[in-house]
Amino acid sequence: MARRTRARRGEGDKLRQEILEAAHALLVETGSQDAVSIRAIADRVGVTPPALYMHFPDKDQLFFELCESYFQNFAGALEDATRSVDDPVESLKRAGEAYIRFALENPEHYRVLFMSGGGTPPDRELTELAGFRCFMALVEQVQKAVDLGKFRPVEAFPTGVVLWASVHGLASLLITDDHFPWPAVETLIRNQIETTIGGLLA
Repeated sequence: MARRTRARRGEGDKLRQEILEAAHALLVETGSQDAVSIRAIADRVGVTPPALYMHFPDKDQLFFELCESYFQNFAGALEDATRSVDDPVESLKRAGEAYIRFALENPEHYRVLFMSGGGTPPDRELTELAGFRCFMALVEQVQKAVDLGKFRPVEAFPTGVVLWASVHGLASLLITDDHFPWPAVETLIRNQIETTIGGLLA
C-alpha cells in the first residue's frame, strides 16, 4: 500500500479521525478488538505505525477514545427513546428496550463498550466518562420513581446496577448465543423489562 505524504500543518486532526475510522472498520470486519493490530490500522490509513503513536500512545488509548465516541451514539439512542416521557417508570422501560436494541443493531460496538474487558485509562476520572454519565442518568430515574412513590423505597444506586445487569445480561446472550431457541426477540425484550421493573413497583 502506498504511504501517505507527511501531513501538512493543520492536518493532524484529520489524520486522527481517519485512524479512528479505520479502527472502527477493522473492528467490524474482524469482530474482535484483539484481532485489530496497530499495524493493520496503519496500513488501512496509509501511514506507518509510528505515525499512529503520535496521536495515540498505545492501542488501549485508541480503543478507549473509539469507545467514548460509541458511547455518544449509545447515549443518543437512550435519549431519543425517553425524550418525550415524564413518568420515570415508563422512561426506565423505554431506556431498557433501547439499550437491548442498540446492542442487537450494533453488536461489535456493544462488545467494545461492555464486553471487551478494557479498563479506564488511569489518568481518567470515572465521572468524566460518557458511559458513567449514562449510568447515572439511570440512577436518577430510579430515585425519581422512589420519590414519587412509584417504586418501593429502594436504594437508587444498587438498584440501578441491578437494572443495568439485567439488560446487559440479555443483550450479551442475544448477541453471543445464536444456538439457543430464543423466543421472538420483541416478546423476550418486553417480558424481561416488565418482569424486572415490575419487581420494583410500590
